[in-house]
Amino acid sequence: MEFGLFSFSYLSLASRKMKITLSTKVKQNYLSVKRGFDETLFTKLSPPFPPVKLIQFDGSEIGDIVSLELNFLFFKEKWVSQISENHTDEKEFYFVDEGVNLPFFLKKWRHKHRIIKDGDHSIIRDEIEFEGSFGLLTSVLYPALYAQFAFRKPIYKKIFA
Repeated sequence: MEFGLFSFSYLSLASRKMKITLSTKVKQNYLSVKRGFDETLFTKLSPPFPPVKLIQFDGSEIGDIVSLELNFLFFKEKWVSQISENHTDEKEFYFVDEGVNLPFFLKKWRHKHRIIKDGDHSIIRDEIEFEGSFGLLTSVLYPALYAQFAFRKPIYKKIFA
């Protein structure tokens, strides 16, 4: 189901995976935006809760690692993702991070970061597939994760103005 730049995917009874897709149009061209996808941007994209401590950020090349510590006040959780895909052509740049050591509440994580050429501008598209540790948790996590990524939209617009 799509509403403008927002796209929603719902839980299928056959699969416990859920998908979230968010798109943000920015004014810079896609190669400039690609150069801006770095450690500085990553730290600015971190939402207020849970506070995130960046432990390791190698980049967005295949094999690179991004390691985080999530602080939930009474406990901390480690999240490690590895870049599994990276591609650039005349139409877009993308890379994919996949969870290799996830917080207890996630069973699977795949996040495709796309920067799509749109004339002299770009569209940043976050395509997230995830699965909670058990079926019901997947549905409960959906609004929280959606909000975490919707938080990025004004930051993208400001940085890539």
